[in-house]
Amino acid sequence: MNSSSLQDKEIRCSINSSALKNLSERDKKHLWHPLTQHKLNPEMLPIVKAKGAVLYDEDGNQYIDGIASWYTAMYGHCNPVISDAITKQMKELDFVMFSGFTHRPAIELSEQLIAILPDNQEKIFFNDNGSTAIEAGIKMALQYYYNQGDKRDTLIAFEDGFHGDTFGAMSASGLSSYNGPFEDFLLKVERIPVPKDDTIDEVIQQLESILKNNSCAAFVFEPLVQGAAGMKFHSANGLDRLIEKCRQYDVLTIADEIMTSFGKTGKDFACDYLENKPDIICLSKALTAGMFPLSITSCSLEVYNAFLSDEVSKGFFHAHTFSAHPIGCAAALAGIALLNSPEILERRNYIEKAHQDFAAEIKNHNSVQEVRCMGVILAVDLKVQTDRYGALRDKLYKYFMEQGVNLRPLGNTVYTLPPYVITDEQLEKVYNSIKSILEII
Repeated sequence: MNSSSLQDKEIRCSINSSALKNLSERDKKHLWHPLTQHKLNPEMLPIVKAKGAVLYDEDGNQYIDGIASWYTAMYGHCNPVISDAITKQMKELDFVMFSGFTHRPAIELSEQLIAILPDNQEKIFFNDNGSTAIEAGIKMALQYYYNQGDKRDTLIAFEDGFHGDTFGAMSASGLSSYNGPFEDFLLKVERIPVPKDDTIDEVIQQLESILKNNSCAAFVFEPLVQGAAGMKFHSANGLDRLIEKCRQYDVLTIADEIMTSFGKTGKDFACDYLENKPDIICLSKALTAGMFPLSITSCSLEVYNAFLSDEVSKGFFHAHTFSAHPIGCAAALAGIALLNSPEILERRNYIEKAHQDFAAEIKNHNSVQEVRCMGVILAVDLKVQTDRYGALRDKLYKYFMEQGVNLRPLGNTVYTLPPYVITDEQLEKVYNSIKSILEII
């Protein structure tokens, strides 16, 4: 028996203990899951172990995590480098509040983030998840003008964008499947379509009309890739021009890099493709490699300086109890060390080339409407109609899971955004599961 088979046997033995049985039934008693209509989907699959690119259920079945658990575990589940960093940190300093105190992990993380973020970023504000990173960014923008005696009330955002589920982040989002019941309670937002190479001038005109006719504080956007919309891409040149136009009208720009950051688009940040850099950048998800809930909102020195005053009320009175959690900072520092390591860079490049080859292979298939890839992101639009959380989408998801692959289609879009450590064979299995769908839909 080889070492790989032995490890699989040990995992199966450890997770088949009686203490783990009936987790699904126990789950139903008290738990309310996100993005779930429990009357239609009452069953949750218990996952009891994870390693590398693989999830294990309580019966020892394996599932390749083809979306890195919502784009977080990019260096693989239970990565020992990150686990060791967390373990070491929790033995030195578990937690201390970040108001009135500071600590080494937060200081080192700020230094290392500023070193790789776009050059105009100078200050780091800590939050605890993606939505709250956006929330802080929006509040920064609104108060930036308020502190100068300029009360602005309008945000600009893309159609079909998604930025989170707290009220400010939800306001900037444009997906009615999430926002419907709350539309009457949201901030004022004017929306524009994403710029394509052949629509840039038209979108610029729409933006300029909004800027002229509203008191705009900020333009909030997902740079180059709209994740929840179905991994939809837009023009870097077009986005550059939109940021430039906002700057002409003294409107701040907020880049939501929560999904796109840390190498997923082929560069460390999607904003690295832009000449005009945003004033504020929001990061989470792969920031801590999925190991710990943490996020940051970075900003330029100009934004930060607008809060410096002899008047206490002009400070940014926004806080989260677990801001700059030392353990989360330790995880983030380990992740940054891995990001451009030779081993991870080799895998990033391999996945990018493999995606391109696979896209070329299936692009003319009768069931494919469009296929696109950028960095380690691959998306396939199927020639079918379905709601975002409709019956067909559920069938596709269940089919993939039966094949041992965790993919979560968004409407008619099947996508993969795998961990960098996925093996060649595992990636090929993801591709084969997508190809098999094309033959049966």
